[in-house]
Amino acid sequence: MPNIEAASPHTMNTYGRLPIALERGEGVYVWDVNGKRYLDALAGIAVNTLGHNHPRLVPALQDQAAKIIHSSNYYHVPNQEKLAAKLVELSGMTNVFFGSTGLEANEGAIKLARKYGHDRGIARPEIVVYEKAFHGRSIATLSATGNEKVQKGFEPLVEGFIRVPLNDIDALRGATDGNPNVVAVMFETIQGEGGINQMRIDYLQKVRELCDLKGWLLIIDEVQCGMGRTGKWFAHQWAGIVPDVMPLAKGLGSGVPIAALVAGPKAADIFQPGNHGTTFGGNPLAMRAGVETIRIMEEDGLLENAARVGAHLKGALARELGALKGVVEIRGQGLMLGVELARPCGVLTQRAAEAGLLISVTADTVVRLLPPLILTEQQADDIVAILAPLVRQFLAE
Repeated sequence: MPNIEAASPHTMNTYGRLPIALERGEGVYVWDVNGKRYLDALAGIAVNTLGHNHPRLVPALQDQAAKIIHSSNYYHVPNQEKLAAKLVELSGMTNVFFGSTGLEANEGAIKLARKYGHDRGIARPEIVVYEKAFHGRSIATLSATGNEKVQKGFEPLVEGFIRVPLNDIDALRGATDGNPNVVAVMFETIQGEGGINQMRIDYLQKVRELCDLKGWLLIIDEVQCGMGRTGKWFAHQWAGIVPDVMPLAKGLGSGVPIAALVAGPKAADIFQPGNHGTTFGGNPLAMRAGVETIRIMEEDGLLENAARVGAHLKGALARELGALKGVVEIRGQGLMLGVELARPCGVLTQRAAEAGLLISVTADTVVRLLPPLILTEQQADDIVAILAPLVRQFLAE
């Protein structure tokens, strides 16, 4: 059989794609158009929570598609209320706005914070954001992002952001001291695109205290690290805190485009009719995907699985790679792990794919692993068995 070439000449050249076109998936495995199998340790960048072709998710989506896929938000969508109630229960927060992408959830959070400021008489509200953060690629979320490489060529950026380093409460206090325009602090509990950088538990607690003291909104972006990936529903829950605003997306629909902007009491009533909206957000198909994803996660104990298998995977990586010269750090939590190397290692994405493993390299030097939450310990060992020799070989070059 001739080899089918993977090419997309009529689509914009916006991605440095590998020469692979995926055709189907089953569990944690995917196959390309030429029949080659890969172990998927990326899950569509933390999206395919339940893996591929899940035997209980697929029939539910087929059932929904045969009923109604989309209606506008002029009407009530029953599963919107069902999913919102569930997210409120899991988060301890108040209400939810549904969108389609993480960018949209973060854009909504920025608008919410600005409106919160204006409602309190602040004409030019400012939001504290972080070095190495990634919140999206719209002009506003790009401005909140801490990566000059993705911002370059799109200036002027939106004003109203104050940038601080991670895990430094004195830097946060110093950057905001005496500034009456600050309305919110916004960060990812674990930075994904920034290189799997974790906020420390004591730091999270101190920021929550500071926001309470100053009357600021605490916005925690759980787009990549949320939805059970670390072994709790939301990564900030390890610190025993509750945010005022929480953007979600990625893993919430296990592959169907979905986002949620969850608000606590301080932010729940800021948006009123006409303040915010979306065409696709909250449509019946996406809502069914969210409802079923959470149901299956609960039934199958996938939070516990993410914590247990993630610890096993991290331990295996540490055993195989931890002592190697050129391995800076192995970090992360649950099934959100990063292996930082001492030099840029983008070439490993292609080499891993050739060896039958899908990974990504983020922040130039960090191998990022975000497998489906259904991963087994044996499959975690298989990831390490493929990845470790590739890293060793790369470091020896």
